[in-house]
Amino acid sequence: MNHFSQFSTGPDHGHQHLPEPGPAEPGQWPKLEAALAVVNRDLTATLPDQEALILMVDPPWPSPSPSPSPSPSPSPSPGGIDRGQVYVAMPDGRWHGNAVNPGDLEEGDPPEPDDATTVLTAVADAAQSTIMELRWQVWPICSEHKIGMHPRPAGTTDDWYPGETDADGGPPVWWCRGGRGTDCHDVSPVGELAATLPGRQRRALRRSERGRGGRR
Repeated sequence: MNHFSQFSTGPDHGHQHLPEPGPAEPGQWPKLEAALAVVNRDLTATLPDQEALILMVDPPWPSPSPSPSPSPSPSPSPGGIDRGQVYVAMPDGRWHGNAVNPGDLEEGDPPEPDDATTVLTAVADAAQSTIMELRWQVWPICSEHKIGMHPRPAGTTDDWYPGETDADGGPPVWWCRGGRGTDCHDVSPVGELAATLPGRQRRALRRSERGRGGRR
């Protein structure tokens, strides 16, 4: 998705300018920011030419103009909180895939998921969608089987499905289906793909990190 001006036609048939998506303010979404920092470590390790992903906020649409009728105005969502939908995006603001925060604050959902594992899984999945769609490439790739991986609970089997509760409940991992459908395996916890790289790539990554540190 690109930045673009949004307009709607109001009851008076005029055009109303709608707020445009923009980068999240630092500290506005602390759990999502922390999770994205973890996922960006994997991005830097495996796609060194790719700049870090960011959080983009698609603001809520403004409420319609008040009706001239004497009926009371609708009540706000619980706690008065509606900060829009948050997406994992390229540095230029484009994204693909679902929002990483709850979609129905009127049902009492918190602004961010409560559980750190849920947050990290959602952000890793959203980052993968954005990278694969906008770069037109599979990411991340299992170095052993040369196929794409997916964020999953640790210890899952090939027939696992979302919502299943037989995993160990730990932090999500990058999971590979394997070469023959019978040797699926956990490759690494999300955020730790650097440790799975061949020696030459690990050394290059360390040199790059030292260079970035020296320029700060």
